[in-house]
Amino acid sequence: MEKSKEQARQLDHLASAPAPDRSFAAFGMPGFGGLPSAAPPEPRPILELDGEEREDELDALSDWVDDFFLPVYGAEVTTAAPWCLQWQEHDEVVAWLHALWLAYQQHKEPDAGPAGMLVWHRDFLTHTVAAIRAPGGPLSACMTSPDRPEHRLLPGPPPSVRTEKANTAEADGPAASDEPTA
Repeated sequence: MEKSKEQARQLDHLASAPAPDRSFAAFGMPGFGGLPSAAPPEPRPILELDGEEREDELDALSDWVDDFFLPVYGAEVTTAAPWCLQWQEHDEVVAWLHALWLAYQQHKEPDAGPAGMLVWHRDFLTHTVAAIRAPGGPLSACMTSPDRPEHRLLPGPPPSVRTEKANTAEADGPAASDEPTA
């Protein structure tokens, strides 16, 4: 009886999954008992970032814009294609260029396939450049000639009537919201 129990234990042990071999754990090699690789953090739109995180992202974006984007795709500055040396102060332009940069990073990867960069040019670059450098776009009050550097932030639309009413009600306190409306 004792021998049968021992054989059953041995069969159970042999049938179970082997314990991970930790000899390669320090190398983090999948399938060798190493730690699973951590997934990279999901990218977030730059306008959702705050403080140092936003500054670091803006620094990296500025490097890409100055070292790659402008020398290759900057084209001539004209009234039909304005630019601004202080583009980082235009939130709309920052948002557009950040999205373009994230798409560039994705489409240059090998898993994007041989047409990855063509897709980036067709679906992202052309539309982004047209939006930010349009004659009536966010940079239209800025430099239209390299000989006349200019920077001006155009005012945006005011808040909606609904938002203004809510802000007025909050400022007046809870008593104002208890009053009947006509």
